[in-house]
Amino acid sequence: MSVEATLAGAGFAYEQTDKPKAILIMHLAMKRIGIADTTFARVDMARAAIAALKKEVSAEIIRYTVPGIKDLPVAAKRLLEEERCDIVMALGMPGPAEKDKMCAHEASTGLIAAQLMTNRHIIEVFVHEDEAPDERTLAFLAQRRSEEHALNAVRLLYYPEMLTRLAGTGQRQGYEDAGPIESSSGGHLGH
Repeated sequence: MSVEATLAGAGFAYEQTDKPKAILIMHLAMKRIGIADTTFARVDMARAAIAALKKEVSAEIIRYTVPGIKDLPVAAKRLLEEERCDIVMALGMPGPAEKDKMCAHEASTGLIAAQLMTNRHIIEVFVHEDEAPDERTLAFLAQRRSEEHALNAVRLLYYPEMLTRLAGTGQRQGYEDAGPIESSSGGHLGH
């Protein structure tokens, strides 16, 4: 069987290049997805994200749990640099107090800086404790947002064109989608 046929059967495109075989093998290596979560969260958001990822792709998943939300930026950066993850999900549940909101903002700023330093995506998945009227709804929201952002991680890594098609469609993670504004066509028409 030819190299082209073997790769096509495995779902990969083959392109004849003058690059050495090691480069081709590196491109075929399994993707690595990092999950950074906290003990401060009241829901095991990482479990929901990992289950959703395993349903969608065959990837190596590396989990790194830290105490609090402000520890997430360094955890995500370590997953990207030391564990060679291709993408990271940073999961956290800030409390309802003003101090918690400030800590979440600081963590978010740190996650953005880590993305810029590593040139790789870190998907921030925060669920604030005051986003839901009761604990049952909060748990549902945390699980669903984690699952839906896991799908976003898969799309960023494997199917970025899917995100382009969803542009302008009012996607929301956790609650129902907002949908496009009526006068908007929503979605990418292509070129």
